[in-house]
Amino acid sequence: MNTMLTVKSLGKSFKGKQIISNISFEVKQGEIMAILGPNGAGKSTTIRNIMGIMYPDEGSITFHHSKGATIPRHKIGYLPEERGLYKNVKVMDILLYLAELKDYPLDKAKQRALDYLKKFDLEGKEKVNVEELSKGMGQKVQFIASIIHEPELLILDEPFSGLDPVSQELFKQEIRNLAQNGTAILLSSHQMNLVEEMADRLFMIHRGQKVIYGEMTDVKMEYANFKCTIHGKNNKQDLAQLPNVQRVEQEDDRSIIYLSKDVQPTTWLRQLPNHINIQELTLNRISLHEIFIDIATDKNLLQEEGVEHA
Repeated sequence: MNTMLTVKSLGKSFKGKQIISNISFEVKQGEIMAILGPNGAGKSTTIRNIMGIMYPDEGSITFHHSKGATIPRHKIGYLPEERGLYKNVKVMDILLYLAELKDYPLDKAKQRALDYLKKFDLEGKEKVNVEELSKGMGQKVQFIASIIHEPELLILDEPFSGLDPVSQELFKQEIRNLAQNGTAILLSSHQMNLVEEMADRLFMIHRGQKVIYGEMTDVKMEYANFKCTIHGKNNKQDLAQLPNVQRVEQEDDRSIIYLSKDVQPTTWLRQLPNHINIQELTLNRISLHEIFIDIATDKNLLQEEGVEHA
């Protein structure tokens, strides 16, 4: 796949405080790349630098072969976390206005707007003022605005905010469709389950620096150790003394046993003694959500096993 966006050694400071430092990653054509991190980690600063809202103190941003102020912004779509649609303007008028700002043909924009309004269950809302829409409906219109001009790179900052489960599924499918048709997508979201389900690669940032970068499957293999959840009344200390156990968390009759790196699940299960009370058992890798919490709260649980955060 062709590389659409290259961020190299990005650095930015405000009033002498380093906000991001040595940030480097790529977004390729047709992939969904997630940029993750807790509040204040530097995600928004990175995105604003890419969008040209501000410029870095160090490093470079390349879109195709263009850099800095020469980047063709009309080829980029952006759904900001903070919504910015004019409230007293009709839905179709605002969509056509934003398409015109991107130098996109208005006849094509109008047809695309009608098609997307129908797809997102907003058919007949084109003459409604934005302020009359619910939060979820407004989010759909904002999403349409970010893609109406057929961008080559699409930046989505918290795209699932305010959406019910049905609308989330619609968004997920459309984001996948866009990627399959060649759009490079940079996705930022705190909904780790959706990111884990959708992203091809991820870049995790904490305190302005990279902590994890790689393909989702590789990240899961590298950082997501296995955990075993047992429902049944058991002594926590007994479980902690089992082989290859990193730690045990217990609540009522549910015990979560976190296993050490490179443990063989089937071999470990055979070693469970007969006296362990098992009403129900599941064994899987820890989720991206748990990896995120581990890093964001500085538990350093992954590093305890000798693995550093990339």
